[in-house]
This record gives sequence, C-alpha cells and structure tokens, in this order.
Amino acid sequence: MPLAACIWALTCPEEIALTQIADAGFTHIDIRPSGLQTPDLQQRAKDLGLAISCMAASAEMPAGASLAGDDPQPARDHVCRAFEHAALLGATTAYLVPKGDDPDRFAESLIPLADSAQNAGLKLAIEHFPGTFLPTVPLALEYLEKIGHPNLYLLFDIGHAQMANENPADMIALAGGRLAYVHLDDNDGESDLHLGLCDGVLTPDALRSTFAALQSIHYTGNMSLELKSDIPNPLAALKKSRRIVLENLGRGKG
Repeated sequence: MPLAACIWALTCPEEIALTQIADAGFTHIDIRPSGLQTPDLQQRAKDLGLAISCMAASAEMPAGASLAGDDPQPARDHVCRAFEHAALLGATTAYLVPKGDDPDRFAESLIPLADSAQNAGLKLAIEHFPGTFLPTVPLALEYLEKIGHPNLYLLFDIGHAQMANENPADMIALAGGRLAYVHLDDNDGESDLHLGLCDGVLTPDALRSTFAALQSIHYTGNMSLELKSDIPNPLAALKKSRRIVLENLGRGKG
C-alpha cells in the first residue's frame, strides 16, 4: 500500500513543495485540479520520482457551482476537467466531497461523472464527511449501493470516522470491495483538524488495527496523509506521520 502526501498541506511554491515531499521520502502525491498544470512542474515531479496517486476533483469548485444545484453543469464540467488532468498525470483515483443539501440531485451528477471517470481510467470515490448528507461510512455505503454504479466507491477518512465515533477497522471491513482510497489524519474527535498522526485522539493501536483490516479485505489501493496547511509545521507533521505509518504498518493485530 503506497503512502502518498496531499500536496496542499504545503503552501510554498509548488516546485519547492514537490522537492520537500520527495526529500521527506514520499513517492506519491495527491493533488487538486490546479496542481501540476505546466509541463515544467510535471517533469519536475517525474524527476523527483513522485507519482500522482489521487485527484481531489471537487476541490477549487468555481463560485456558485454545485453538483447538487439547480444547474449542475458548471460543476460537472469542472470535475470532468479534473478527471482529464488526473488521467494525463497517471492518477488512478479521483474523489468528490458530498456538498449541497439535495442527495438526489447529487446522485444525478454522480452517474455521468462515474462514467466519465471510468472512461479516463479512474476509480471515482465519494468521501464520507461529518456535517454533510453522508456523515458516516454506513450511510455513504448505503447511498452508493442505492445508486448502483459499478465505478462508485468509498474514500475512507480515519479522522472523519473518529468524529462519527466509528471504529476504523469495522468500517473498513464493512466497505470491503467498495473501498477505493484511504485518508490518514488525526483530530480531537470533534473537529476536522487534519492533524499529524497521533497528535490528537488517534493511537498506534488504532492504526495497527486499521492496517490489519485493510490487509484482511485485500485492499490494493493507496493511502494518503491528508494534513492541513494551518497546523504547526505541516512538513514536520508529514515526516513524523510517515514514520508512524512505517512503524505500524504490517504490525496489525488480527
């Protein structure tokens, strides 16, 4: 399970961020739609040995655009452009955050977008997100099952599970083959802080159980450290979190 770093944790110029992430030992990165837009930056990532893992396709949405709005086309166009960019860069997964207050309209957007992602060679994952209409893993899985598209998957975020009082290992087992991506981050159990690992309520035991659950469902996708840029020293937090993952991966309890 390769470990990626979400590049948006670093607010320095993109070329510097790429170098810092590679120097920290990462081989994969996650980007937003505006990332790696120039041939020079794309070549720089290649030169540093950084593969693109996942695209946050619903990030940086144009003002007023919504996949669940009265006119979802501008939002759909934004996401499709993100798919095309992700495919060009060699990503394997893209994901969306369930925003808006109309689950049915959001679902109407998901069906053609899942087709577009599949045509681009991408798995399309939906993130369970407290405070949205898909606040928990079970609700997200039920929603995806109801839509029934074969290219709709779950993005599991361990920090969001903590906020919803869900056991990460149990949620991974519940997702099974519907799981397409994993975000690793930490918080205080209440707010979506995206701290470095074990800087909040997350424990090494919980991480080991999470990794064991991933192995038990034969998960073959990637994991990513999704830290926020407003935490103290995000680069140091990425380095520390990577070390914690490496220390605990493969030591899971059966």
